[in-house]
Order: sequence, then C-alpha cells, then structure tokens
Amino acid sequence: MPFEALYRSVETAGFRMELLLQVLRRLGHIGKRKSLIGEQLYVGGIKVMHVVVLVGFSIGMVVSLQTGLELARIGQQDSIGTLVALSMAREMGPFITATILAAAVGSALAAEIGTMAVSEELAALEVLSIDQLSFLVMPRVVALAILCPTLTILCDTVGIVGGGFVARSQLGVGLHLYYDSAIESLQDPSHFFGLPKDVYAGLFKSFIFGIVIAIVSCAAGMRAQGGALGVGNATRSAVRDSIILVIIFNYFMTWFFYQQ
Repeated sequence: MPFEALYRSVETAGFRMELLLQVLRRLGHIGKRKSLIGEQLYVGGIKVMHVVVLVGFSIGMVVSLQTGLELARIGQQDSIGTLVALSMAREMGPFITATILAAAVGSALAAEIGTMAVSEELAALEVLSIDQLSFLVMPRVVALAILCPTLTILCDTVGIVGGGFVARSQLGVGLHLYYDSAIESLQDPSHFFGLPKDVYAGLFKSFIFGIVIAIVSCAAGMRAQGGALGVGNATRSAVRDSIILVIIFNYFMTWFFYQQ
C-alpha cells in the first residue's frame, strides 16, 4: 500500500508537470483563445471579487488588532500601519487570495472538466481533432495567472483599509498617522514604480499560485473517472492539493526572496 500510494503521487506529479509544459508550448494560441480567456476572467474574477473583499478586509482587521495589542504594550502602536501594510503585501494578501481561488475557482474547474471527462466529451474533442489543452486548459491557466495577482492587489488594499478601521476604533491610532505609515512602508524609490521588494515578491507569489491552482485543478478534472463519484473525488483532491502546494511554494519563495 505505501509503495502504491507513492507511485500514484509520483505519477500525478509527473502528469501535472507534463501538463504545465504542454500549456507553455501553447501560449502562442492566446490570440485565438482570447474570448475563452475573457470568459474565465469573468467567472474567476467578478464572481469571487466580493469574497476577496470581505475576507481581505476581515484579515486586515485581525492583523491590526493582534499586532496592535502587542505593540500597545510597549507604546509602539503608532507603527501598526507599517506592519499591516507589509504583512498584507508579503504574505496575507497572496495566500488568502490563492486559498479563495483554490476553493471557489479551482473546484469549479476540476468539476467542469471532470464532468466532461466522465461523459466522454474530452474524447469527443479528440475525435473532432480539437486540441484539448489549447481549448480547455491553456485559457484557464492564463486567466488564473492574471487573476491571482490582480485580486491580490485588491485584497492588500482592503486589508489595509480594514486595519485602519481597527487602529482607529480599538487602538486609538489616528487614520492620518496610520495611512501615512502604511503608504511610507510601501514606497521605495530604488525599485520600479517606487514600490518595495515586498510588493513585487507578493505579486510574484500570487502569479505562481494562480498557475499552480489552474494546473492542479485541470489535471484533476482530466483524470477523473467513475461517474459522479469520480468528479467529486477530483474536485476534493484539486482543492486539497492546490492549498498544500500553495503553502509549500510559499515557503520556498519566501526563503528565496528574504534569505539575505
């Protein structure tokens, strides 16, 4: 049993890597698939935007309250804006956005493609000489690679606003002081557009997270078999593996950006 599970894990990882390479080879098809990409941007972006706003605002409030209470003990609560802004830009914004997309969008991708697989629609596309990867997978990967950084910016922004609400109401920090410190922490003239490395690191993370979620979800759907039960298993494994890989990739990318 342990060797069988290990074999399945290695086989699944190999299938996902091969799928990613095949998608990269088809990036030249973006022009003729732009309508499909636009559809996925709408489904994956507009329909989950309110969730990102709500969760991002709440996370910003939590970060502000937890760190602010500790800072207040040493009389440093005036720096809460800096901590909230950097926390959202570095870690919380990308991770929260990726988790939401894995649960809301990744599950939908796995279920949609999985249903097509068990109903033999994928086989029908092959019979019609339609490239499955170009038609189904590539638009979804490109859409999530765009969506995740875009929604991360939104999550960072509303998180900082939520932190300001708590700083003013619970910690007695003026909004002017809070936003001044937050904005100052997100400025660095030595980098592009005057933004610090923290912002670029967070956006790069979210870009990778979007690709990981799309590849894992599409791979799970394409390998689904066994009717409705198989679709359910594919959906569950897509969400589970996406979140696990997001956590693992997050650690190594954080180590890479901040090891010095």
